[in-house]
This record gives sequence, C-alpha cells and structure tokens, in this order.
Amino acid sequence: MGSNMGSHIEVAKLAIFNGEAGKVGGFIMACRLFLRMKLRGSTVEEQVQWVLSYVQGELADVWKENVMEELEAGEVEYENVEEFLTSLKKEFGEGEEEAVKAGELRKMEQGEKTMEEFVQEFKRAARESGYEGQPLMEEFKRGMNGEIRRKLMESENLPTSIEQWYRRAMALDRNWRESQRKEERLRKKEVAGETEPTMTFGMAEEATIASAGNNRACSNRRSGENKCGGSKGTGDRIGYKNSSEKGSFCNGNRQRKELLYMWGIRTHGPLLQE
Repeated sequence: MGSNMGSHIEVAKLAIFNGEAGKVGGFIMACRLFLRMKLRGSTVEEQVQWVLSYVQGELADVWKENVMEELEAGEVEYENVEEFLTSLKKEFGEGEEEAVKAGELRKMEQGEKTMEEFVQEFKRAARESGYEGQPLMEEFKRGMNGEIRRKLMESENLPTSIEQWYRRAMALDRNWRESQRKEERLRKKEVAGETEPTMTFGMAEEATIASAGNNRACSNRRSGENKCGGSKGTGDRIGYKNSSEKGSFCNGNRQRKELLYMWGIRTHGPLLQE
C-alpha cells in the first residue's frame, strides 16, 4: 500500500544539474526524494538512467557520456542507485564544501557574541573556505562589530596577520566589556543611593580651617591650657557639649583631616596644607 501511495503524490520536478560543485548536494538530495516517491520499484539501471537524464551541460555532458558508454559496455555495474550517487558526488562535489564554507564566512557577523565566541566560529568556517592571507583578514574585519573595528584601525601599528587580528580584537573586546560592567555597577549603586557624599569647595575649605585651628589648640597642652584648646580655644568656638566630646575631638581630627584631604585634593587641589 505504501508503494502505491507514492505514485499519487506530486513531487517537484528536478532542476537540471550542469556539474556546478556548489549544487551537487542539493541535486543528489532531490534525486533521492524522487526515487523513493516515484521509482522505488524500478531496477537499478532504470534509476541510474533517470538520474543521468537530468545531468546536462558543460563538463557534466562529458562525464555523462563516459558513464553511459561504460554501462553499455558492461565495464561498470552499480549494485544500487546510492552507489551511483556516491560516484556522482565524488566527481563534482570536490569543491562543494569549500564553496559552502566560503559562503558561510562571507555572512558571518559578531553581533551580540563575545569576540572569543566570534573568533572560534570564524576559525571553523575559515578552515575549509579557501580564504587565507589578506582576503581572510578582510572578512574578519568586516564581520566584527564596528566600534572594535574602528579602534583597531585607528591604532598606530595595525595587525599584520590573522592571528594578530584575533588576539588584539579579543583583548579589546574584553576590556570594553569589563568597562561596561563597571559602569553598570556604578549605575546600580547610584540608583540605590550608595554613592559617596559630595563635598563642595566651601565645605572643604571651612572644615580645613576648623581642623587646622584645632591642631594648634591641641599643641597648647604643654603650656598648661585645658585639653584641646582650653576655655577659649578653637574647641569652644565650635561648641563642645561636654568634656568627653572635647577630648575625642583631637583623637578623630587626624582621620577627618585625611578624609578631607582626599576629598579636597580630588576636586580642588591641596586644601589641607598648613
């Protein structure tokens, strides 16, 4: 019942095969489909002759004539049609894989992939594409993302080999992605309100004057004045609540001074020099 069903199913007509290497795989696949659907009960000789009827033009005609002469003379005999199709592929499919890989290489783009991922895919396609030297480097440059390509092209010493292009492109891509991650972390901190407090120039200057005055007040302890400036020292001017707070002021002064220095020097220069 299955063999009878095939004769009632419409199958697309095969295109003529003229021996072009890049088309032999598709031609053989179409032949197999038709043979299974329409010629399953035919003899091997009939199936081979049917395939040969679609082999026409250019170099294919010469090969076709040789095969037909060998069949008529009994010099060659195929056990099944698959054996014949295999010989057809060996004859015309030598450059097919190369043509397919070359086409794949010309379409490759980095897109969202990391440069490491793109390089590995590019290497696999390049291995059997027939590309090498400058043409291979041009295809690699074409496929990488524009920003990375621009930075490499603007560098003083351009890569001179495909391996150099691979290494420098991967290094640049890694650095760029790391900077993007750092920026994202800072952005998240800003959103969460975890950024450092901002010190204005006026705040830094005022704090510096107070800090310097307190240092002078603390140095007067040897002259018999009260700790941290006595009743009329800087400590009184800034308003201590009690003697404990007055005493702790000197202890924390150095840390405040260092912190103020770091804030001040970063934005306004050396404010804390005495």
